[in-house]
Amino acid sequence: MRIFAIADTHLSGNPAKKPMSVFGSHWENHWEKIKTDWMSRVTAQDTVLLAGDISWAMKLDEALFDLNEIAELPGNKIITKGNHDYWWQTVVKMTAAVNHRLTFLQNSFVGIDSYAICGSRGWICPDDPYFSPSDRSIYEREVSRVKTSLLAAEAAGYNRLILMLHYPPCYANLPSGFTQLMDEFKVELCVFGHLHDEAIKDAPTQGTCTNYHLVSADALDFKLKLIV
Repeated sequence: MRIFAIADTHLSGNPAKKPMSVFGSHWENHWEKIKTDWMSRVTAQDTVLLAGDISWAMKLDEALFDLNEIAELPGNKIITKGNHDYWWQTVVKMTAAVNHRLTFLQNSFVGIDSYAICGSRGWICPDDPYFSPSDRSIYEREVSRVKTSLLAAEAAGYNRLILMLHYPPCYANLPSGFTQLMDEFKVELCVFGHLHDEAIKDAPTQGTCTNYHLVSADALDFKLKLIV
Protein backbone atom coordinates (compact mmCIF):
# COMPACT_ATOMS: atom_id res chain seq x y z
CA MET A 1 0.00 0.00 0.00
CA ARG A 2 1.30 3.41 -0.99
CA ILE A 3 -0.06 6.90 -0.35
CA PHE A 4 0.15 9.59 -3.02
CA ALA A 5 -1.00 13.22 -2.87
CA ILE A 6 -1.94 16.08 -5.15
CA ALA A 7 -3.95 19.31 -4.81
CA ASP A 8 -5.46 22.01 -7.00
CA THR A 9 -6.73 19.88 -9.87
CA HIS A 10 -9.09 22.78 -10.72
CA LEU A 11 -11.37 20.76 -12.97
CA SER A 12 -14.32 22.22 -14.89
CA GLY A 13 -15.79 19.51 -17.08
CA ASN A 14 -14.76 18.24 -20.50
CA PRO A 15 -14.25 20.32 -22.53
CA ALA A 16 -13.15 22.56 -19.68
CA LYS A 17 -15.51 25.44 -18.97
CA LYS A 18 -12.63 27.27 -17.29
CA PRO A 19 -9.40 26.22 -19.02
CA MET A 20 -6.45 26.56 -16.68
CA SER A 21 -4.20 27.51 -19.59
CA VAL A 22 -5.24 31.12 -18.95
CA PHE A 23 -2.79 30.92 -16.02
CA GLY A 24 0.09 29.88 -18.24
CA SER A 25 0.96 27.46 -21.02
CA HIS A 26 2.25 24.92 -18.46
CA TRP A 27 -1.41 24.34 -17.49
CA GLU A 28 -2.33 23.24 -21.03
CA ASN A 29 -4.10 19.85 -20.85
CA HIS A 30 -3.14 19.65 -17.18
CA TRP A 31 -5.81 17.07 -16.28
CA GLU A 32 -4.63 14.73 -19.03
CA LYS A 33 -1.10 14.99 -17.65
CA ILE A 34 -2.31 14.19 -14.13
CA LYS A 35 -4.46 11.28 -15.29
CA THR A 36 -1.66 9.78 -17.39
CA ASP A 37 0.72 9.82 -14.43
CA TRP A 38 -2.01 8.58 -12.04
CA MET A 39 -2.96 5.58 -14.17
CA SER A 40 0.67 4.61 -14.72
CA ARG A 41 1.55 4.50 -11.01
CA VAL A 42 -1.49 4.00 -8.77
CA THR A 43 -2.98 0.56 -8.08
CA ALA A 44 -6.32 -0.37 -6.52
CA GLN A 45 -4.56 -0.96 -3.20
CA ASP A 46 -3.05 2.55 -3.06
CA THR A 47 -4.53 5.76 -1.65
CA VAL A 48 -4.50 9.22 -3.21
CA LEU A 49 -4.99 12.31 -1.05
CA LEU A 50 -6.56 15.28 -2.86
CA ALA A 51 -5.89 18.42 -0.84
CA GLY A 52 -8.58 20.78 -2.07
CA ASP A 53 -9.53 23.00 -5.01
CA ILE A 54 -10.85 20.01 -6.89
CA SER A 55 -13.45 21.66 -9.15
CA TRP A 56 -14.46 25.15 -10.21
CA ALA A 57 -18.15 24.14 -9.99
CA MET A 58 -20.41 26.25 -7.79
CA LYS A 59 -22.93 23.51 -6.95
CA LEU A 60 -22.60 19.82 -6.12
CA ASP A 61 -24.57 18.62 -9.14
CA GLU A 62 -22.32 20.74 -11.36
CA ALA A 63 -19.22 19.17 -9.77
CA LEU A 64 -20.35 15.58 -10.32
CA PHE A 65 -18.71 15.23 -13.74
CA ASP A 66 -15.34 16.19 -12.21
CA LEU A 67 -15.84 14.07 -9.09
CA ASN A 68 -16.82 11.07 -11.19
CA GLU A 69 -13.71 11.53 -13.33
CA ILE A 70 -11.63 11.21 -10.16
CA ALA A 71 -13.72 8.34 -8.78
CA GLU A 72 -13.06 6.26 -11.93
CA LEU A 73 -9.29 6.41 -11.44
CA PRO A 74 -7.42 3.67 -9.53
CA GLY A 75 -6.96 3.71 -5.76
CA ASN A 76 -8.83 4.97 -2.72
CA LYS A 77 -9.41 8.71 -2.95
CA ILE A 78 -9.64 10.99 0.10
CA ILE A 79 -10.63 14.63 -0.49
CA THR A 80 -10.54 17.72 1.69
CA LYS A 81 -12.02 21.11 0.91
CA GLY A 82 -10.19 23.97 -0.80
CA ASN A 83 -11.03 27.66 -0.85
CA HIS A 84 -12.53 27.36 -4.35
CA ASP A 85 -14.64 24.27 -3.67
CA TYR A 86 -17.93 26.15 -3.44
CA TRP A 87 -19.80 22.96 -4.40
CA TRP A 88 -18.87 21.35 -1.05
CA GLN A 89 -21.87 20.12 0.95
CA THR A 90 -22.29 17.81 3.93
CA VAL A 91 -20.27 14.62 3.87
CA VAL A 92 -23.48 12.59 3.75
CA LYS A 93 -24.75 14.44 0.66
CA MET A 94 -21.44 14.30 -1.18
CA THR A 95 -20.83 10.64 -0.39
CA ALA A 96 -24.29 9.70 -1.64
CA ALA A 97 -23.85 11.80 -4.80
CA VAL A 98 -20.76 9.83 -5.82
CA ASN A 99 -22.16 6.44 -4.72
CA HIS A 100 -19.57 6.07 -1.95
CA ARG A 101 -16.68 6.00 -4.41
CA LEU A 102 -14.87 8.95 -2.80
CA THR A 103 -14.12 9.74 0.83
CA PHE A 104 -14.62 13.33 2.01
CA LEU A 105 -12.61 14.42 5.03
CA GLN A 106 -14.24 16.93 7.38
CA ASN A 107 -13.95 17.06 11.19
CA SER A 108 -12.88 13.42 11.23
CA PHE A 109 -10.13 11.05 10.10
CA VAL A 110 -9.69 8.09 7.79
CA GLY A 111 -7.65 5.04 8.80
CA ILE A 112 -5.30 3.69 6.12
CA ASP A 113 -3.34 0.70 7.47
CA SER A 114 -1.25 2.07 10.34
CA TYR A 115 -1.87 5.72 9.38
CA ALA A 116 -4.71 8.09 10.22
CA ILE A 117 -5.40 10.73 7.58
CA CYS A 118 -6.61 13.85 9.42
CA GLY A 119 -7.38 17.33 8.20
CA SER A 120 -9.49 20.28 7.19
CA ARG A 121 -9.26 23.18 4.76
CA GLY A 122 -6.97 25.32 6.93
CA TRP A 123 -6.70 29.07 6.44
CA ILE A 124 -4.28 31.95 6.00
CA CYS A 125 -2.11 32.24 9.14
CA PRO A 126 -1.62 35.33 11.35
CA ASP A 127 1.99 35.98 10.31
CA ASP A 128 1.02 36.21 6.66
CA PRO A 129 1.13 39.89 5.54
CA TYR A 130 -2.28 39.38 3.89
CA PHE A 131 -3.90 38.25 7.15
CA SER A 132 -6.65 40.67 8.20
CA PRO A 133 -8.88 40.97 11.29
CA SER A 134 -11.70 39.33 9.35
CA ASP A 135 -9.54 36.21 8.92
CA ARG A 136 -9.16 35.66 12.66
CA SER A 137 -12.43 33.82 13.34
CA ILE A 138 -12.08 31.55 10.28
CA TYR A 139 -8.47 30.74 11.18
CA GLU A 140 -9.40 29.86 14.76
CA ARG A 141 -12.31 27.72 13.58
CA GLU A 142 -10.04 25.79 11.23
CA VAL A 143 -7.45 25.23 13.96
CA SER A 144 -10.27 23.84 16.12
CA ARG A 145 -11.41 21.53 13.32
CA VAL A 146 -7.90 20.18 12.85
CA LYS A 147 -7.66 19.52 16.59
CA THR A 148 -10.99 17.66 16.51
CA SER A 149 -9.68 15.51 13.67
CA LEU A 150 -6.40 14.72 15.43
CA LEU A 151 -8.15 13.96 18.73
CA ALA A 152 -10.50 11.53 17.00
CA ALA A 153 -7.57 9.67 15.44
CA GLU A 154 -5.73 9.57 18.75
CA ALA A 155 -8.82 8.28 20.56
CA ALA A 156 -9.08 5.49 17.99
CA GLY A 157 -5.54 4.39 18.83
CA TYR A 158 -3.61 5.78 15.88
CA ASN A 159 -0.15 7.20 16.53
CA ARG A 160 1.01 7.62 12.92
CA LEU A 161 -0.72 10.74 11.71
CA ILE A 162 -0.86 12.51 8.36
CA LEU A 163 -2.41 15.99 8.26
CA MET A 164 -3.99 17.09 4.99
CA LEU A 165 -4.74 20.80 4.59
CA HIS A 166 -5.46 22.95 1.57
CA TYR A 167 -3.70 26.06 2.88
CA PRO A 168 -0.07 25.89 4.06
CA PRO A 169 0.16 25.14 7.79
CA CYS A 170 2.11 28.33 8.45
CA TYR A 171 3.71 31.33 6.81
CA ALA A 172 7.47 31.28 6.13
CA ASN A 173 8.10 28.46 8.64
CA LEU A 174 6.81 30.66 11.50
CA PRO A 175 4.75 28.95 14.23
CA SER A 176 0.97 28.84 13.93
CA GLY A 177 -1.94 27.12 15.60
CA PHE A 178 -1.59 24.34 13.03
CA THR A 179 2.12 23.80 13.67
CA GLN A 180 1.50 23.77 17.42
CA LEU A 181 -1.05 20.99 16.96
CA MET A 182 1.34 19.04 14.73
CA ASP A 183 3.99 19.24 17.44
CA GLU A 184 1.51 18.30 20.18
CA PHE A 185 0.21 15.25 18.31
CA LYS A 186 3.56 14.37 16.70
CA VAL A 187 2.17 14.47 13.17
CA GLU A 188 4.55 12.72 10.77
CA LEU A 189 3.55 14.31 7.47
CA CYS A 190 1.61 17.40 6.39
CA VAL A 191 0.42 17.76 2.80
CA PHE A 192 -0.98 21.02 1.46
CA GLY A 193 -1.60 22.89 -1.77
CA HIS A 194 -2.94 26.38 -2.61
CA LEU A 195 0.41 27.87 -3.61
CA HIS A 196 1.10 28.54 -7.29
CA ASP A 197 3.66 30.26 -9.52
CA GLU A 198 6.05 32.50 -7.58
CA ALA A 199 4.44 31.56 -4.25
CA ILE A 200 5.69 27.99 -4.65
CA LYS A 201 9.21 28.98 -3.70
CA ASP A 202 7.95 30.50 -0.44
CA ALA A 203 6.24 27.30 0.77
CA PRO A 204 7.11 26.22 4.31
CA THR A 205 9.58 23.37 4.16
CA GLN A 206 9.85 21.60 7.51
CA GLY A 207 8.12 21.47 10.88
CA THR A 208 9.68 20.65 14.23
CA CYS A 209 8.74 16.99 13.92
CA THR A 210 6.68 17.01 10.72
CA ASN A 211 7.77 16.63 7.11
CA TYR A 212 5.93 19.08 4.84
CA HIS A 213 4.83 18.28 1.29
CA LEU A 214 3.57 20.99 -1.05
CA VAL A 215 1.40 19.12 -3.54
CA SER A 216 -0.30 21.79 -5.67
CA ALA A 217 -0.48 20.34 -9.17
CA ASP A 218 1.78 22.87 -10.89
CA ALA A 219 4.39 22.57 -8.13
CA LEU A 220 4.56 18.84 -8.97
CA ASP A 221 4.67 19.31 -12.75
CA PHE A 222 1.20 17.69 -12.80
CA LYS A 223 2.33 14.39 -11.32
CA LEU A 224 1.27 12.72 -8.08
CA LYS A 225 3.72 12.85 -5.19
CA LEU A 226 4.49 9.61 -3.37
CA ILE A 227 4.50 10.44 0.35
CA VAL A 228 4.34 6.95 1.92
